[in-house]
Amino acid sequence: MKQELEVFFDYACPYCLQAHGYLTELMPDYPDVDIVWRPCESHPRPDRYGPHSDLCIQGYFFAVENGVDVWAYHDRMYRAALKEHVDVESIDALSDFVRDLVDADAFQLALRQGIYRRALAEANELAFERSGVWVVPAYRMESRKIDAVENVGVSKEQLRHFLDDAR
Repeated sequence: MKQELEVFFDYACPYCLQAHGYLTELMPDYPDVDIVWRPCESHPRPDRYGPHSDLCIQGYFFAVENGVDVWAYHDRMYRAALKEHVDVESIDALSDFVRDLVDADAFQLALRQGIYRRALAEANELAFERSGVWVVPAYRMESRKIDAVENVGVSKEQLRHFLDDAR
């Protein structure tokens, strides 16, 4: 029977980037687990802590709706926000950075029109008000959960044990 692993993450979070690498390594060993991605902003506006990831997350909803490879989109957004320091608060810069993954003109238009703002607000509410997420990355599977420690994250071994316990 397939199980769902909810993964709460933020593209501007270095611990989420690390966790994404762990998931990339570990998930082939767990074919009965499907990931449900739950993007959320660690520091939503008007908070002024680092770059805001709201456009990256709205772009995620665009990517999903348009059949883009989600793993490739994740990799690109983490690279933009944390490795190449693309201005992820600029629709133009973000659109250029994903040009080879998505229809960049449609992506840019969707972000400018705010088509996915409501999805972003609902994702933040799901994470922080209904799922008890305090720090990302966070994982939920049935009634079990594992949350990151602030400024530490979740280790690969913790994640592996969490997944093993689901078997």
